Amino acid sequence: MKKAKEKKKIGLTTKIFISLILGAIFGIILCYMVPSSHIKDDIIVEGILYVIGQGFIRLMKMLVVPLVFCSLVCGSMSIGDTKKLGTVGVRTLVFYLFTTALAVTVALSVGNIINPGVGLDMSAVQSNAADVQSMEATSLTDTLLNIIPDNPISSLANGNMLQIIVFALIVGIILAKLGERTETVGNFFSQFNDIMMEMTMMVMSLAPIGVFCLISRTFANIGFSAFVPLAKYMIGVLIALAIQCFVVYMALLKVFTGLNPVIFIKNFFPVMAFAFSTATSNATIPMSIDTLSKKMGVSKKISSFTIPLGATINMDGTAIMQGVAVVFAAQAFGIHLSMTDYLTVIGTATLASIGTAGVPSVGLVTLTMVFNSVGLPVEAIGLIMGIDRILDMTRTAVNITGDAVCTTIVANQNKALDREVFNNSGKESKKQKEMGSDVEQ
Repeated sequence: MKKAKEKKKIGLTTKIFISLILGAIFGIILCYMVPSSHIKDDIIVEGILYVIGQGFIRLMKMLVVPLVFCSLVCGSMSIGDTKKLGTVGVRTLVFYLFTTALAVTVALSVGNIINPGVGLDMSAVQSNAADVQSMEATSLTDTLLNIIPDNPISSLANGNMLQIIVFALIVGIILAKLGERTETVGNFFSQFNDIMMEMTMMVMSLAPIGVFCLISRTFANIGFSAFVPLAKYMIGVLIALAIQCFVVYMALLKVFTGLNPVIFIKNFFPVMAFAFSTATSNATIPMSIDTLSKKMGVSKKISSFTIPLGATINMDGTAIMQGVAVVFAAQAFGIHLSMTDYLTVIGTATLASIGTAGVPSVGLVTLTMVFNSVGLPVEAIGLIMGIDRILDMTRTAVNITGDAVCTTIVANQNKALDREVFNNSGKESKKQKEMGSDVEQ
């Protein structure tokens, strides 16, 4: 018994989840039980909690560009065959666009059932219309052209993920094609990728502290009062997100892989909790790849390609928020939307997700594009800005879950999924070790 107790240690994912709950409790206590003062507002909330929380986010962002670039180069290099890489890429892209279109459809359906904007007292809602004026939506043509980097070094410096992905894939394909002639360069990227993975583990050891501070500050600032006037809108978004995450994704996982959705949620839930606390898809990339490898049995040859791509173009949670927001705005301002308008919203929101960066609250910017497509006043965005942070956290968790489901399905189709690891919840098998050694080579 003593030996069993000694061996059983609290894992990092459990610590993150505990920090998430404790942070929410501490934030609520600060909001409602501690009176406003210089010590509370300036030193604790906007001082200690803000600095530590944002410091952790910056550490995670520090990892993203070099890790994504190296993992994609190694991933495309290890897949080797251009035709196979193209097949994986097309399947991934089709899946991402399909689930995004489904997400908007779910959101519009839920919105029309709940009617979040009907009977809303506009005077009870504080509008941040002034902030909306500074938002600019990128046109579809610019979004497509922005995929191609005109200066790869500048793209790496500025963190333009879609451009980095394109450049990394080209480099990886060429390294695979040239083989032994570029063995030294290939080894460099493999070794640098190992360095970044080790650095990720070092930064992730600080995650419980960072998560606690981020959640505490969020609840200390927002409380519950801001939610009341827009309660129906929030409920609509949360219901649609839950349907997408636990019904749509899990049904697709079961149909295409036959895997147990309950085991999937159990294994991946810590990553979802981490995404919720950080509200950024990019920051979860290292943790997603690591969890998919160790707990799901997904080869890093696949995940190093699909996860960074998904963090950039797969924004189902954001699309859901946009769908419910369209119904909310139309009802709040008394504007009738036809079936054609709803189809336009589905198409625009799906395409807009491609150009959405994996950073907090960026969905509000692309929402202007969706509103403009059906003639809704962009001032309506100002109504939902005050409570967007908590919804942003939730939809980020859904976004990265969609990425993981797609990755698992694509890995299964390419015989790069170790079911033994998945079913045993992370016990490394012989097959996984072989797949991991393949990536290193």
